[in-house]
Amino acid sequence: QVQLVESGGGLVQAGGSLRLSCAASGRTFSSYVMGWFRQAPGKEREFVSRIRWRGTGTDYADSVKGRFTISRDNAENTVNLQMINLKPEDTAVYYCAADSNGRWGNNNPRYYDYWGQGTQVTVSS
Repeated sequence: QVQLVESGGGLVQAGGSLRLSCAASGRTFSSYVMGWFRQAPGKEREFVSRIRWRGTGTDYADSVKGRFTISRDNAENTVNLQMINLKPEDTAVYYCAADSNGRWGNNNPRYYDYWGQGTQVTVSS
């Protein structure tokens, strides 16, 4: 099985930065697509960003383009999300997820079959 563990969340003022990390373990991930999602209170879980575990390709939700950057470290088996110029509307629990079928372009969280426990990001105004 795959285990995903997020870290790096916290409280930051608007305009600040945070870096989230997702440590993956359990099996090989060469064909996987790794994603970040978030869920604010009372709202549905929404797509934030994704990256291929191997090869090129990144994608972002319109709301975070130009402010968030996803990257991976294959040697360390981590996927990172650098967030700058944070806004109060970015406040949510952020989840790392893995699609073992390697599908690209699908923002629906139900296509991701492995999930971390989530990390809270709170942006104060």
